[in-house]
Amino acid sequence: MKKYLSLLLSGFAGAVFALGIFSYFNETPQRVLAEQPSLPVRMVSHAGAEGVLDFTAAAQQSVHAVVHVKTEVSVQPAYNPWMDFFGYQEQPELQVGSGSGVIISADGYVVTNNHVIEGADRVTVTTNNNKDYQARIVGADPSTDIAVLKIEAEELPFLSWGNSENVQIGEWVLAVGNPFDLTSTVTAGIVSAKARNINLLNPGYDREIFPVESFIQTDAAVNPGNSGGALVSTRGELIGINTAIASRTGSYAGYSFAVPATIASKVAADIIKYGNVQRAFIGVSINDVNAEIAEQAGLPEISGVVVSALTQGGAAAESGIREGDIILKVNSVKVKNVPELQEQVSKYRPGDKVNVAVWRNSKMQDILVTLRSNSGSTALGAAENAPDNVMGAVLADPPAGELSELGLSGGARVASITPGKLKEIGLQAGFIISKVDGQKISGAAQARQLLSGKPSGQTLIIEGYYPNGTKAYYEFRK
Repeated sequence: MKKYLSLLLSGFAGAVFALGIFSYFNETPQRVLAEQPSLPVRMVSHAGAEGVLDFTAAAQQSVHAVVHVKTEVSVQPAYNPWMDFFGYQEQPELQVGSGSGVIISADGYVVTNNHVIEGADRVTVTTNNNKDYQARIVGADPSTDIAVLKIEAEELPFLSWGNSENVQIGEWVLAVGNPFDLTSTVTAGIVSAKARNINLLNPGYDREIFPVESFIQTDAAVNPGNSGGALVSTRGELIGINTAIASRTGSYAGYSFAVPATIASKVAADIIKYGNVQRAFIGVSINDVNAEIAEQAGLPEISGVVVSALTQGGAAAESGIREGDIILKVNSVKVKNVPELQEQVSKYRPGDKVNVAVWRNSKMQDILVTLRSNSGSTALGAAENAPDNVMGAVLADPPAGELSELGLSGGARVASITPGKLKEIGLQAGFIISKVDGQKISGAAQARQLLSGKPSGQTLIIEGYYPNGTKAYYEFRK
């Protein structure tokens, strides 16, 4: 009897202990106390033999080429008349941000996102071996959210561009970056979709911003701080630049998006070689083909991009493309929707000739198209041909509606701003200059003339408004 009682008590004690352990791990937040060996991911090859998918080589190659990007921005507080009345001038506030970047050459060129470095006064790059470098912004492209930095270093580890067009849905990929300032973080997932347009990038036609979105969607964990980091194939090739997440909380929720290498590599190459992006246009207004359009046109499948309008004097009109044509291929690459067509055209420069396959009169025909710039030219334009830069600011004529909302009859809009005198005093992009030294401004040309015409050392006063209606003025010595 005692023997059975002893066994019963032992069993009861074991059950209580087991329940206690279960309760602890379900009610207490888990903490990683020690590194545990990871289990290999099993896959079945096409031949049917079981193998091991190993991420270690790609991860080791990637982490040394991915950097931490720290930005500092001096923000001038809004004009306060009371502070001015008492002779107190508020000092600029320093805002710090961070993201990731990818070294793409041994001599220090780094690709990141435009939104990571936009407006930054100072950019610091920290490599995986904890060395800090002051970075120079070579150029940026808001249309694709890609920017290029340069650090002065040699023999750096770097990643080579892969061909993102060859990436397959379901393929394993790695995301490498610095989420939450945790450096050299590697996560894995699969390619969930390609050619995603999520309306992330805002157009700004007055500033030559024409969004190009054809993102690679993955389920690799990407969080704040990962922006500008690498999306890498299991072969260690750079196939995308991580850019955004779809989340209601601000943290990873299963959807991550990357600019494909086909777009990012060409944009980066243009910025490095020309100082700006040599963007080609086909000169059409387009829509995705739906079931009704496919049936009317006699298409064998619901795929392609229908031409709804042509730009007068544009590449398509000059080459013989017509309204109602359905574009199916560009240089033999199939385009199923608008993002895919944008991605293909973005690979080329003005003056390049591409073969466009269109569906017309129930059959396919090839049309040779010479791509043009937005202005209709086939020539390449260097950065020197960009709008005049005045003390670090590019000025443009504001839209009439914006002037009307602010009660102005004229003014000059700060379209973009880079390190220079105007940025030092706290002037920010979007500011509308209404007066210079008390003289009303009719447009950008007059503002440029007045600002550049003042001799060095003279005091200047700039007055104007921010888009939210905040009035501000800046007094400084040129």
